[in-house]
Amino acid sequence: MPTVVRCPICKQEVPFDDPNMPFCSDRCRLIDVGNWASEKYVISRPTGGNELEEAASEDPDIETDDGPVQ
Repeated sequence: MPTVVRCPICKQEVPFDDPNMPFCSDRCRLIDVGNWASEKYVISRPTGGNELEEAASEDPDIETDDGPVQ
């Protein structure tokens, strides 16, 4: 396990046992919250089974829960 991680906002090194981890400071933590609140970050919608199978038929390296798509 790494003993140091990088802050996702400013890329400064943060000790793994820092109470603000993964952020280096409250400022970076608040910037991150603001990014979520302003919808700069989004969680994509789940893909449906058909979309995954279509993508897998085009790319043989993609696997579904049932294994490689034939």
